[in-house]
Amino acid sequence: MIPERLAQAKSFGCETVDLRKDATLGEQIAEIVGIPEVDCTVDCVGFEAKGHGQGSDTEQPATVLNAAMEVTRAGGGIGIPGLYVTGDPGGVDENAKVGNLSIRIGLGWAKSHHFHTGQCPVMTYNRDLMQAILYGKINIADAVNVQVISLDDGPSGYMDFDQGAAKKYVIDPHGMIPA
Repeated sequence: MIPERLAQAKSFGCETVDLRKDATLGEQIAEIVGIPEVDCTVDCVGFEAKGHGQGSDTEQPATVLNAAMEVTRAGGGIGIPGLYVTGDPGGVDENAKVGNLSIRIGLGWAKSHHFHTGQCPVMTYNRDLMQAILYGKINIADAVNVQVISLDDGPSGYMDFDQGAAKKYVIDPHGMIPA
């Protein structure tokens, strides 16, 4: 929903869908792959998700999970490294404040989805990822648009990130990372 982030994803070859459009998520997926569903989805947003569609800027914590279940094929998988918390004092309603979300678990059950939650299992792929980086197969810093900042710039970096910047900030407190 943030044009800068969509452009960043396209810059290294990703196909994107724009949830600000009037077309549904399924319709946009069908434009890319020919059918309105995918084999698997990954929720990298978490509990701070916002609603879909033009002008949807209110927090709707379960929206990504529900959308994932709608567009994932029967028997498909849904990865959930997006952060969900057991309590959020700033939640949008009383349920969200204690980590209860209105997800359509019945849809996931009916479609026999399998769910993988928690932090990414980095130890299962870190060696392959390291080799891909070392041999120039991928450039993670470019893909995530790394910007090195000083410790003094940390607060403004956090504010920019919270506003949806298409950047990942690396704080270099001692100026040791070459420009």
